[in-house]
Amino acid sequence: MWSAHSKRIRLALGVTAALAVVVLVVSFSHIHREPARNELLRLVPNDATSVVFVDLAELRNSPFLAALYSWAPQVTEDSDYTHFVADTGFNYERDLAQVLIAVSNHGATSNTLVLVDGKFDRMKIESYLARNSAPTSQGQPKVLRIPTKAGDKLVSFAFLSDRRIAIADSENLAAALSASSREPALTEWQTRFDRLAGSPLFAVIRQDPTIPTALALQSPQLAMLIAQLPWITLAGKPTGNLLQVVVEGESPSDAAATQLNDFLQGIQLLAQNGLNDPQLRQRMNPEEREAYLELLKGTLIDKIGRGESKSIRVVFPLTLRILQLGQATSHAPRLPADLSRKTDGNPTSRKDVSPGRKN
Repeated sequence: MWSAHSKRIRLALGVTAALAVVVLVVSFSHIHREPARNELLRLVPNDATSVVFVDLAELRNSPFLAALYSWAPQVTEDSDYTHFVADTGFNYERDLAQVLIAVSNHGATSNTLVLVDGKFDRMKIESYLARNSAPTSQGQPKVLRIPTKAGDKLVSFAFLSDRRIAIADSENLAAALSASSREPALTEWQTRFDRLAGSPLFAVIRQDPTIPTALALQSPQLAMLIAQLPWITLAGKPTGNLLQVVVEGESPSDAAATQLNDFLQGIQLLAQNGLNDPQLRQRMNPEEREAYLELLKGTLIDKIGRGESKSIRVVFPLTLRILQLGQATSHAPRLPADLSRKTDGNPTSRKDVSPGRKN
């Protein structure tokens, strides 16, 4: 009896110890990534207007990314990249861990800073790049100026450590790195970064003029409403074979937030009605129509409070089916002309549409 009881105790202790090891390994892996993530985000330039962050190490383990790789058309590798892989041993699909892209758009001028964490053979990479460029005198770290294919612009490249690379289209990489955000600007960025901490893929946009400009031709009213948002955030989190996408626009004005909320819900309702138009149903592929209806019905639009500001949150599932349809832009459904006109010009009012109705 004592022997059997001892075996059960030892077995229980063994299982407990094994579970503890697993928990510690998983926790250490998560803790190890978090400091690197936070270090990268603290290097956002003070004048940045858009920041994109991708945790490739986390995304590689998702079924969505695996399915996306298997579905996406195979691209023939550039000969220069093939030589680069052969000479340096670096492969972005395997060796990249985290990527931060910070863009500063100010009218006619624009600067981009890219910070990359990963597994690199520093000596091989520096030796390879030094064939066509020479180090510049910018103090530490050693900076290489690399000509682009177009030949009209040089890119600055430097190792910040054995696992971190900095790339910029600025002539002075050291200045770009030293321009990281200071208080209170850093606090504003960090508040949004903390809110998106659970997402391996996100973007934060702070009054970037290129966003409303890009939308102006498609929808002047939407461009006008977007221009009133000091902050826009976009986050993607893989869930099974789809990517759950959350977009938020913050506004200090309750009236502006309400107007944007009504506009987006009106667009959603009009799109659903348009897809149910008899003439359009005859012209459209039934599978395409069902895919668009599925996307519209799975999209949630809400107005939420953010302290002193209001936010419009749009949540929708991005599936491979939708991505495939996105490639066929010529077959994308178009709203009837009379419905399209209702979405621009005069602001959409609650009297014109019923946001709560969904077909």
